[in-house]
Amino acid sequence: MTVLPSTTAVRGFTRTDLSALKFNQLAVVVVTLLAITLMLPVLTLVLSAAMLTGALCPELSPLRAAYQALGPRFGLKPEVVEEDPRAHHFAQGVGGACLLASAMLTLWGLTAAGSVLGLLVIALATLNLSRKICMGCLMYFQYRRMRFALLRR
Repeated sequence: MTVLPSTTAVRGFTRTDLSALKFNQLAVVVVTLLAITLMLPVLTLVLSAAMLTGALCPELSPLRAAYQALGPRFGLKPEVVEEDPRAHHFAQGVGGACLLASAMLTLWGLTAAGSVLGLLVIALATLNLSRKICMGCLMYFQYRRMRFALLRR
């Protein structure tokens, strides 16, 4: 079985594998929960680096590679749709930046603040998994709307 990457360009359209996005969100929830519970900010740092890499250079995404390797073992089948991935990449970047801040706060001794930020990321990833509401995507669309309004003047 061939697993498509989370996004690929095909004939002018961009295809997004929704199963890859779900895998990423589940990984964020599990790894961040482990990091907070076990007080291991290094896990959060590694996850944030993986997320930021995927946001900035999707073809090099460690989470995409993990999905391609582990997705079929967990019974995940590609759910490919024609959808612009930029909102998802933006959301992944926002999540990665929040997890980086969470790890840094924890390393600086501000454990409660780092944990709260990590729990916020978990809550938003869970919201996306359960209700398909992507707050990072909504932020991206608001940014695009504001940018259009400002450049139109």
